[in-house]
Amino acid sequence: MRFAFAGIDFLGDVFETLLARGWEPVRLFSRPCDGIYDFNETTVARARALKVPVQMSRIGPADLVQLKASRCEALIVAGYPWLIRGWEHHLPYGVNFHPSPLPMGRGPYPLFQAILDRVPEWGVTAHVLHPAFDTGPILAQEHFPLAADENHDRLLARCQMSARRIASRLAEHLPGLWDRATPQGPGSYWPRMTREDRTLDWTRNVEDVLRTIRAFGSIEAFALVNSRLIYVWEGSGWREAHSQRPGTLVHRHRNHLVVAVRDGFVQLTGWSAYAPQGPRQRD
Repeated sequence: MRFAFAGIDFLGDVFETLLARGWEPVRLFSRPCDGIYDFNETTVARARALKVPVQMSRIGPADLVQLKASRCEALIVAGYPWLIRGWEHHLPYGVNFHPSPLPMGRGPYPLFQAILDRVPEWGVTAHVLHPAFDTGPILAQEHFPLAADENHDRLLARCQMSARRIASRLAEHLPGLWDRATPQGPGSYWPRMTREDRTLDWTRNVEDVLRTIRAFGSIEAFALVNSRLIYVWEGSGWREAHSQRPGTLVHRHRNHLVVAVRDGFVQLTGWSAYAPQGPRQRD
C-alpha cells in the first residue's frame, strides 16, 4: 500500500514497521523538534535515504491533493501536533496512533498523567482520523497493566512496542479493520502539562514526590532547592519523622541532595541546573 507518514521519532517505529511490511512511502510530514524532548532525526534520515520527499510545515489542502495525485492510499499519523481535516476527500484511509487506551486520555501527551493518576491499566490505540483530536472510531487497540512503580521512560517504551505491534496488524488487515471500526463514545481529554504540574511539591509525602519524578523521567521535573530552580530526573526517598520544614535542603554529598518532605526525605540523584535558554548540561 502506498502511504504518507506524519510524525516524529516518538512513534517512528510505526513508519519502520509499515516499511518492513512492504508498504511504499510517498511522503513524510514532520515538524520542527527541539532536540531536547522531541526528535525526528531518525525518521527524517530514513525517509531521505529512501528518497522520499520530506515536509516540515503543516499539512494543507494542496498537500492532500498532491497525495491523491501520487496515488497515495493511506495517511498514517503518529506524533503529529496539527489537526488534519479534509483528508477523506482525497484518500481511502486516514489513521492516527495515540498513546492511550481511548477514549481515556485524549490529548497531546497523556503518559505523564497516567502515572500521576496511578491508573491500573494503559494502552495504545489506532483510530480513524477525525475532525476532532483523538475521537475517531477505533481500528485496533492494546491494553497492558501498569506497575505500582511505573515510570515515564518504561511506559514510553511499552507504548512504542505496542504501537509497532498494532502497525503490523494494520499493515496486513487495514481494509478489514476499517470496515469493523468501533465508535469511541464519550471520553476524557487530558491537557498538556504545565510547569506547575511538573514541579515537585515538597509539602507532599515521599510517595507523591517520587511519583512525580517517575512520571516525567528523562523529560524531567522541576524542583526549587535553596531558592534555586533545577531539573530532576532521578531520586529515591524514605519515610522518617522529622521537624524540618518541607523543602529544606538537609544534606548534600557530592552531587546528591537530600530534601525534607512532609513525612520523610527525598534524595535527588539525577538533576541539573535550570537553563532557560537552550539545552543544558547535566551535572
